[in-house]
Amino acid sequence: MTKVFIDGSAGTTGLRIYERLSQRKDIELLILPEEFRKNTDKRRQMLNLADIAFLCLPDKTAIEAVSLVDNPDTAVIDTSTAHRTADGWAYGFPELSAAHRKAIQNSKRIANPGCHASGFISTVYPLVRHGLIPADFPLTAYSLTGYSGGGKSLIAEYEAPDRDPRHESHRIYGTALTHKHLPEMQKLCGLTSPPVFSPILGDFYSGMATTVLLPGFDAKQVWECLRDHYAGQRVVTVAPLGGDESVIYASTLAGKDTMRIQVSGHESQTMVTALFDNLGKGASGAAIQNMNILLGLDETTGLQV
Repeated sequence: MTKVFIDGSAGTTGLRIYERLSQRKDIELLILPEEFRKNTDKRRQMLNLADIAFLCLPDKTAIEAVSLVDNPDTAVIDTSTAHRTADGWAYGFPELSAAHRKAIQNSKRIANPGCHASGFISTVYPLVRHGLIPADFPLTAYSLTGYSGGGKSLIAEYEAPDRDPRHESHRIYGTALTHKHLPEMQKLCGLTSPPVFSPILGDFYSGMATTVLLPGFDAKQVWECLRDHYAGQRVVTVAPLGGDESVIYASTLAGKDTMRIQVSGHESQTMVTALFDNLGKGASGAAIQNMNILLGLDETTGLQV
């Protein structure tokens, strides 16, 4: 039995990880009583008893949690932003390359990708790696997400009976163009500068559609590159050129832990959209997939595929 502790199990991501793992017979969940949730000594004890510790915490608290781990056998999977570009941490997107998968298998420190970043990196990383687009190309992207990605407070705001009527329309945020996922987008894709990125919040619970615009690129060449890059993958797949449908719904893969990439366009203009669940491949699903790989299990164990 693998002993697992979720530090921050009351949050949206932590709760979903808990719900998934509580159904598994190969996992022993270490439970910290609610009254000790913020007790540093109790948390330290649980973190060091665990074979795997999930951190579902704000960045500052996640950094503190890592400092509490002195058991060399405890593997940490951090779902916060804190360590995604840090040295010594494996980036938890195994489909990017064999090297990324191997790093996850051999690491005791794994940074779970951000949700918007997952969609962007899934499409841009292969195109840069295979030389289809240059590292200095001025990329533009937008990402439509369900409100659950904002955590309990935003969920409560959107589901309140007296909510702001404006919530019925989409909300464009991050207008200062300094979104917290930009550093990992740039670093993981090897870009010389961050993309112009616009996140958009929709009036639906979960689901995500992250779109990258590529003027001057042939859609068929882009599609072939992505198709070949993800050939044989089980969690990330590429739709036929033009997509499974002629329209794209951000909630298409809500409730799933998979990602589906769609390439649309023509010889001189291309758009690439990654469809997934912001709480699935964008958060808890990815974290469990990384745990499975670390444990040498089938990576889809316990996932909704």
